Amino acid sequence: MGRGRARRARLGLAARGARAGALLALALAALPAEGAGPGLAPPSPAGPAHEPIAPIPAPPPSDPLRVALGEALFHDRRLSGDGSRSCASCHDLTANGATAAALDRGADGRPLPVNTPTVFNAALSFRLNWEGRARTLKDHAAASLLNPAILAASPEDVAARLAADKALSDRFRAAYGREPDAEALVDALAVFEASLLTPDSRFDRWLRGEAAALSPLERQGYDLFKSVGCISCHQGVGVGGNLFQRHGVFEPLASPEPAVVRVPSLRNVAVTAPYFHDGGAATLREAVARMARSQLGVRLPEAEVAAIAAWLGALTGEWRGRPLEAPR
Repeated sequence: MGRGRARRARLGLAARGARAGALLALALAALPAEGAGPGLAPPSPAGPAHEPIAPIPAPPPSDPLRVALGEALFHDRRLSGDGSRSCASCHDLTANGATAAALDRGADGRPLPVNTPTVFNAALSFRLNWEGRARTLKDHAAASLLNPAILAASPEDVAARLAADKALSDRFRAAYGREPDAEALVDALAVFEASLLTPDSRFDRWLRGEAAALSPLERQGYDLFKSVGCISCHQGVGVGGNLFQRHGVFEPLASPEPAVVRVPSLRNVAVTAPYFHDGGAATLREAVARMARSQLGVRLPEAEVAAIAAWLGALTGEWRGRPLEAPR
């Protein structure tokens, strides 16, 4: 047996072992708990002790003038080479921080190569974009400006355009002590994006000790998420976003390229359909079932898919006092 086949065999045994452990736990449950879904084990006792996921913290302290300036720039079409689009064209902050399209269209009108991730909680990820090419929010902002398929403009040219706007120049001077320039432009965008955290999801409230924040079905879904093996890639404060992984381990998952992707955060995942880097999964249940087959070699019963999807719905947080929602 070749090295690759041997590795896949070991992964298959590990996945089947994890699955067997989950099924044994189900079999040992003598009585269903009140509210338990059909064929599911009673949920674990409420409580956040030693969980592999942490609540989203408050946004970092920042200069409110720079945050406000970054927000204005985020919506300013002068950031694009032809003045036709802004950051908000693909990142709708009134909804889910992205769009409902499988593939957004670029500045040239052609579909982009990958699905647009939400900008909410981007600051929690160790790398940005599906391939993780940007290490910081400033790197990502500069790359988006320069990308001919996104904004198709250099930061220097944009800063020169903005400097002709006296009111906006005054805001740059108030926030940075100088006229608009490329460095201040990119920094203001990054400072604003760092503020786009969505705390206070029901799951975070449960982690903080509010036992009633999750339903029994949602707690069962969380238990399954851990026992089946999803937690191995989706953990930490972002429930993902902190490592790279190859997709299609046991069977094809999505478009073959890029073969290795940054594991996406699952924060707000219930409102950010469609899923995967090609936008090829239309619903959350479809995404859960396909991920289990492709990445873990597990075929989940529908009741377990529904329970995990229910728990994922509890990861929807709030921005400026309102829960995020799917685009209408």
